[in-house]
Amino acid sequence: MHGQNKMRRRDFVKATSAGALLSGGVWSEVASAQSTASSGKLNVACVGTANRAAADISGVRQENIVALVDIDKSYLERAAATHKSARTYKDYREMIDAEGDRIDAVVVGTPDHHHAPASIRAIRAGKHVYCEKPLAHTVREARILAEEAAKAGVATQLGTQIHAENNYRRVVEVINAGAIGDVTDVHVWVGKGWGMTKAQFDALPTEGTPPERIDWDLWLGPAEERPYFYGWHPAQWRRWWDFGQGTLGDMACHFMDLPFWALDLRHPIKCEAEGPEVHDEVCPIGLTVRYVFPGKKEGSNINLTWYDGNMIPRKIEGEAVPGSGVMFIGTEGMMFADYSRYRLYPTKKFENFAPPQKSIPDSIGHHAEWIKACKEGTPTLCNFDYSGALTESVLLGNVAFRTGKSLDWDAANLRATNAPEATDFVTKTYRKGWEV
Repeated sequence: MHGQNKMRRRDFVKATSAGALLSGGVWSEVASAQSTASSGKLNVACVGTANRAAADISGVRQENIVALVDIDKSYLERAAATHKSARTYKDYREMIDAEGDRIDAVVVGTPDHHHAPASIRAIRAGKHVYCEKPLAHTVREARILAEEAAKAGVATQLGTQIHAENNYRRVVEVINAGAIGDVTDVHVWVGKGWGMTKAQFDALPTEGTPPERIDWDLWLGPAEERPYFYGWHPAQWRRWWDFGQGTLGDMACHFMDLPFWALDLRHPIKCEAEGPEVHDEVCPIGLTVRYVFPGKKEGSNINLTWYDGNMIPRKIEGEAVPGSGVMFIGTEGMMFADYSRYRLYPTKKFENFAPPQKSIPDSIGHHAEWIKACKEGTPTLCNFDYSGALTESVLLGNVAFRTGKSLDWDAANLRATNAPEATDFVTKTYRKGWEV
């Protein structure tokens, strides 16, 4: 495995605490980029220009934004009015072909079904890539992206921006210090409901006419050709299997990121899910997914349970919990955490708790970490090796749900040994010209 992916994350934390990180390239085999820009700034192409993509453009605005891509003419024109020197495109395939010698890096902020097709083309063209979460639309796509990024030696970062916030770093330090003992179980939940009931689906109009500003064929991209539906663009696509992965796909890369980081999780060995009756078109309004991961000690396991929508818990181990968060269950106590806070239980036992000495440096910024990696070869914490495994695990939950079986998972070969039919949801078919 090349570059920033070679080092184990816990070793990275130790190295950074010793002040070793900032020696450009020392801990990475990723080659430092020689920017094509005379200023030394990166020449960046941005795929997607509105909503979350607009935030990503803002995150790299100090570099040279030389190309913008969007299938929505109104969004594209709005972004171009701010970045007046950028060339504009509707099709990222055309952009990568046309701008290949001019750009250093690509930012991908599209609906999920375009993440892999856009990112893989950029990687194979030798470009550094920042991609919004989830990394891919299928388990197989996530694996391909991780492998191709390692092969190309490019700097990569998944858009899990909360990873750069201080609270997550402090939680990892507390867990690694053994404050709650050996963690045996983790509960992760988010109250969002990016899904739909059968009754809601049946009440929808069957088709419509796309506005002139939208190139509908390009919006579909790798997905099966189908009539326009007004709700899909710009946001409701998350509710459909063809374009998104429901609440799990939307939020788990944020919230499951914390136990993945703190516990050095990688690939589950078992996965099962429950929710409403599976619908061929739309995601569930609530879901529970149970994973089993190998533990750090030989022969031990860690159980991780995900809940979303109307399936979220009100209490965990007797403690009332808010609408979203993570609860670590250890042999010596429990720990609740969300984006901005953490709390140890039982309260009385930890009333005089003193946090361990800071060992994980504060972030320079999620986008800034990636830009520095592009220029200097330094590591990124959410590179495609780490975030590829995270995304694989997240999306496997939907594979288990749609298969309707408890899966015995062979991660090395991307297959459920007890359910060959799961392969239908591990990968997918692509329209001609959009293959990965």
